[in-house]
Amino acid sequence: MAAPSCNALGLWVRGSGQCLGSRFILACQPFCSSAAASGTLNAQRLAEKLRSQKQEQKTRKQPVPTNPVQRRVQELVRFTQQLQRVHPNVLAKALSRGIVHQDKDLVVINKPYGLPVHGGPGVQLCISDVLPILAKMLRGHKAEPLHLCHRLDKETTGVMVLAWEKEMAHQVQELFRTRQVVKKYWAIAVRVPVPSAGVVDIPIVEKEVQGPQQHYKMTLSPGYRMDNGKMVRARTSRNAHVAVTQYQVLSSTLSSALLELQPITGIKHQLRVHLSFGLDCPILGDHKYSDWNKLAPQLSVGTLKKLGLKQAKARHIPLHLHARQLVLPALGSRKEELNLVCKPPRYFLCSLRRLDLRMPSQDQSGDDEAGHLRAQ
Repeated sequence: MAAPSCNALGLWVRGSGQCLGSRFILACQPFCSSAAASGTLNAQRLAEKLRSQKQEQKTRKQPVPTNPVQRRVQELVRFTQQLQRVHPNVLAKALSRGIVHQDKDLVVINKPYGLPVHGGPGVQLCISDVLPILAKMLRGHKAEPLHLCHRLDKETTGVMVLAWEKEMAHQVQELFRTRQVVKKYWAIAVRVPVPSAGVVDIPIVEKEVQGPQQHYKMTLSPGYRMDNGKMVRARTSRNAHVAVTQYQVLSSTLSSALLELQPITGIKHQLRVHLSFGLDCPILGDHKYSDWNKLAPQLSVGTLKKLGLKQAKARHIPLHLHARQLVLPALGSRKEELNLVCKPPRYFLCSLRRLDLRMPSQDQSGDDEAGHLRAQ
């Protein structure tokens, strides 16, 4: 960059890059006759000022809530934001610490909350981006990248299967496609389904939601409707997909329940739609499907009181949907089925305790983190 032309009232002294590290030293305040040069300097000062103000806003500490639940919610929001800014090596290292099973064919991780599987608009970092790095951490620098076998939503936690070879990934994907994989999820539901166990068999279709916040949602497309008290066959949309979910209440109170969900089919947002629109028991923290016309959950006063939150803060509650268990049939050199289990994340266990919900006894005895939280 050339120094601006100045008269004798001022002098710019520039050292060579070798001696002064390409730094500029102002020996005397120059008086530049060129209006363009003056305008450039003013623009530079303004840009530097704006950058410093923006950086100050980022680093300014937010007040720490006194309520422990609100503090946990704030920490989770900050954590999910940080996930999109960390270095890929850091994320790969975090995923490696969450490995629940590894053999010569597969690597199974416990997917954290708020981390997308694939890239897309607004996604700076996702699991597929760091699979080459994760493979090198596990097998050395000459390792080929791992391959995704299936996917989970960004807000869903739990069991996720990766394969070392592309052929093995295709075989596992085929098991999912042909419904040979047993999938079990845990969800904390707002309200309690009636009956306490059953099967929801209602097709699902995607529709546009009209209103101030125009967006798309998956919704039910039932094959029957009520007409004067009688059930008559309805005309279903040609775009509707067959969707079947088996559910069971594991624990319940008057206003909430811990559910075990087993999706027989694998339609987009199937569990969330069936619980909210089919059973009228939306998943805690499901901001999209708790209400058809709104994008925010409306929780009862009792539930908010137990969680220690105000309604205005309900939008920060994370989705309480956890891929608890996968059972893969015998595949390749493995002669027996593979039972993969992931314990729920800390916030999930905290909510269980707050809502007075209990996990099955075998999980209570084998989960150290749950025991630690119950002791708090």
